[in-house]
Amino acid sequence: MASAFVDKVTIKVTSGDGGNGAVSFHREKYIAAGGPDGGDGGRGGDIIAVADDHMSTLMDFRYHRKYVAERGMDGQGKRCSGKDGASVTLRLPRGTVIRDSATGKVMHDMSDGQPYVIAKGGRGGWGNKHFATPTRQTPRFAKPGLPGETREVILELKLLADVGLVGFPNVGKSTLLSVVSKAHPKIANYHFTTLFPNLGVVYVDEGVSFVMADIPGLIEGASSGAGLGHDFLRHVDRCRLLVHLVDCSGSEGRDPAEDFNAINRELAEYSAALAERPQIVVANKSDLLSGESESLDKLRTLAEERGYQFFVISAAAHQGVDALVKAIAAELAALPPAEPIAVDYVPPLPDLGSPEDITIEQHGDYWSVEGYWLERLIMSINFSDYESRMYFDRCLRNAGVFERLEALGVKDGDTIGIYDLEFEYES
Repeated sequence: MASAFVDKVTIKVTSGDGGNGAVSFHREKYIAAGGPDGGDGGRGGDIIAVADDHMSTLMDFRYHRKYVAERGMDGQGKRCSGKDGASVTLRLPRGTVIRDSATGKVMHDMSDGQPYVIAKGGRGGWGNKHFATPTRQTPRFAKPGLPGETREVILELKLLADVGLVGFPNVGKSTLLSVVSKAHPKIANYHFTTLFPNLGVVYVDEGVSFVMADIPGLIEGASSGAGLGHDFLRHVDRCRLLVHLVDCSGSEGRDPAEDFNAINRELAEYSAALAERPQIVVANKSDLLSGESESLDKLRTLAEERGYQFFVISAAAHQGVDALVKAIAAELAALPPAEPIAVDYVPPLPDLGSPEDITIEQHGDYWSVEGYWLERLIMSINFSDYESRMYFDRCLRNAGVFERLEALGVKDGDTIGIYDLEFEYES
């Protein structure tokens, strides 16, 4: 049924938060002062997309639009780390393009078959076992887990086919597909019988085959949204070769040459690259012709002027079909494989914040200093280089971090913890 084919949906995904680190101390008979043994929090689950060759539609995502991964478990005593949150796997048809909803940019093309992490889970927080030192033997604090990511993405299916059948409605595309493959598309003598693309595998010889797609009929204005063609032009994008069917009998009362030019205009307006795609022009319904046809000769001349191969067939009567299939196979053998769609999405930089957003927490002689501004600053510092460390020191001093610490009562020898880094304070 037509309603079973869905090729574009928008979904919201949220990866899991990281679990919090635990504050715990080892307590066991005959063991005095066992020390801190709080475990780390588990990592939040990811949202992962994988290609599934057994799927041909995005129907599963039509009504289920929100996916949330599991949160990482909190750490526990006895140095037990929390369990990582379960990831959510989205099974997508091979050929699905994942786009960022806000920008429309391509994040990943699933045609390469590689899994893709759409949203990464948050990292688990450290337990208090990490903060024990000879002078701070009972740290009563731990790090919280980091939050996961939330994204809204567009899933857009672009069929993976070697050959795309294009042309006006009712020119015999579905009939040709049914004749050369084992596909069983709906066929009838009225416009828009095909409401969604059909795929068929065409076997030419031992070890030689190709995938052919019957694209719903295009009309003038399809590239601007008219008719059904606008929704399905995307499926022609990946086709290495276009087989352009034209009704040479004029049974619809149209001029074949005008039909040929009109479809090529729509392809060019949709995509300049598509206009340059190799074509084989096929004059179908030749069994309805009586004798010589001026319109057929005009179409032949037009196609040959553009350098396209030209065939006259009758798909319904199985005339000329074998020669066409062999020509398609030979043309495909000379063409390079289809390239994946280029990724042009650039993840936005995190909110840099400002020095005023820095938070300072005191836990005895340990001071925890955090903030987006600090996190970004640390990423730019090479702590193995003396000049870089001095630059880091100047940035903290200019941002007023030391002044705030002194106002809160920091003392020489206290430990300053900045994310995964620790420093001994000296005034």
